[in-house]
Amino acid sequence: MENPPDQTESKEILQPRSRRPKGGLLTMPFIIANEAFEKVASYGLLQNMILYLMSDYGLGVVKGQTVLFMWVAATNFMPLVGAFLSDSYLGRFLTIAIASLSGFLGMVVLWLTAMLPQVKPSPCVASAGTNCSSPAATSSQLALLYFAFALISIGSGGIRPCSLAFGADQLDNKENPKNERVLESFFGWYYASSSVAVLIAFTVIVYIQDHLGWRIGFGIPAILMLLAGIVFVFASPLYVKRNVSKSLFTGLAQVAVAAYVNRKLTLPDHNDSYDSYYHLKDSELKAPSEKLRFLNKACVISNREEDIGSDGLALNPWRLSTTDKVEELKALVKVIPVWSTGIMMSINVSQNSFQLLQANSMDRHLSSNSTFQIPGGSFGMFTIIALISWVVLYDRAILPLASKFRGRPVRINVKIRMGLGLFISFLAMAVSATVEHYRRRTAISQGLADKANATVNISAMWLVPQYVLHGLAEALTGIGQTEFFYTEFPKSMSSIAASLFGLGMAVANILASVILNVVKNSSKKGKESWIEDNINKSHYDYYYWVLAMLSFVNVIYYVVCSWSYGPTVDQVRNEKVNGVREEEEEEVKLN
Repeated sequence: MENPPDQTESKEILQPRSRRPKGGLLTMPFIIANEAFEKVASYGLLQNMILYLMSDYGLGVVKGQTVLFMWVAATNFMPLVGAFLSDSYLGRFLTIAIASLSGFLGMVVLWLTAMLPQVKPSPCVASAGTNCSSPAATSSQLALLYFAFALISIGSGGIRPCSLAFGADQLDNKENPKNERVLESFFGWYYASSSVAVLIAFTVIVYIQDHLGWRIGFGIPAILMLLAGIVFVFASPLYVKRNVSKSLFTGLAQVAVAAYVNRKLTLPDHNDSYDSYYHLKDSELKAPSEKLRFLNKACVISNREEDIGSDGLALNPWRLSTTDKVEELKALVKVIPVWSTGIMMSINVSQNSFQLLQANSMDRHLSSNSTFQIPGGSFGMFTIIALISWVVLYDRAILPLASKFRGRPVRINVKIRMGLGLFISFLAMAVSATVEHYRRRTAISQGLADKANATVNISAMWLVPQYVLHGLAEALTGIGQTEFFYTEFPKSMSSIAASLFGLGMAVANILASVILNVVKNSSKKGKESWIEDNINKSHYDYYYWVLAMLSFVNVIYYVVCSWSYGPTVDQVRNEKVNGVREEEEEEVKLN
């Protein structure tokens, strides 16, 4: 008689195979591709856009640059909105999916402006002996163009703040002993792909626009944006999708409102402060600090029965906040002066339209025997190359050599790096003004004062040093500020630390528009000013000197802000470590 089949074995046969866990490395290509395609598309459009506005819409250089300043400001501000919606309502996956659709639609609308002659001013046809003047764009034509820009900005605002965090969600596994190393590797590949994407935008997309025209030059970014959305949504079943939670921005707003509502309350004495301030049970912060004491009223308990429920939570968080939330807002307020010093550097970096006009007026051949010309919009790649080169050199050569020489780990203080970057930004504008003065003087000496589109017999390679200096300034101040925010803020504020640099770029572009229009109006003599469409008659060098002087004043302002801020978290930690080391050395000597 045969033995009956094993019960355990039969159960295993009947049970379906366990499903593959969601997330993991398999999802990385889809997320990174989405971000990379978006960057190639959006950055590729921006570089040459001033030429499109001037040639096809008849906008002057000042009005065209003002439009671009506002567009870039919106693009850098929208990630704050995207992060808020993602954290509070939509979740990261849905935010990225909707943003990809918005970016694609915006690029399609922009492509249609190049395809359909009815949606932009008709090109002028000059008769013999007459000057050619294009009709001005109508309000409806400009509205369609601005609508395209708005959709693209919404797309960037949803993708950029969520992609990095969404990718980390797929890999973040606390049970994995190598979790930190996996996340570090992802961050490295993420930023590497972003840098490569920007380089492709500055080279390939710009080259296509220069040689194949706007129709193909705008069509390819639209196709890339469509691919970005399809690739991302296609992998939807594979993703880990975390539930939304209350946004940190909401918590900070509640502190500000509660401090105002409770402004008439009296702060408790230090002796009984632990019982008078509202804090969670597991919080180590029982009472707020003495800095910015007016915010402490946000966590003062005026009536325990009316303010706190039976579960120990505040009944109305808009009237009573925790001590932790109060300290988070204080940390944000404290760094605002240091944050504001980076705005001037961002203003300097945003002058790419004027640098494009300069490059197009110069000899862009690699050598006297070469037939290949570097597209004017591609010179921005030297900024990216300088930034990447500095990061690699600093991390792999400078610090290891310095540490080997000193016999202990060496690290340049983040405040020193930020200050050095701001000074280099000043040097970049001084070099820009000097090169432009030389270019303009050469153009006039060659009889090209009235020929705005003529090529001056001077190599465009003279522009490379200023691009390199801008890259070094960004590497030192831009990366330094982000690191500064991450180390100074509590871990719960890491999303705000990532958003502050983008917010600075948004404010910088708005201020850059104000400075540009003030300089144009205040320098006007008759019908001409320092900034006109004819680059050879204008004085872009004077405009650069104005920015250089403002940058120098900003360096002094930074020194004051850095001094008033006091020691950073790292400096305090290093002082403690050095103090312990000195005590140990003294004990060794005594023994």
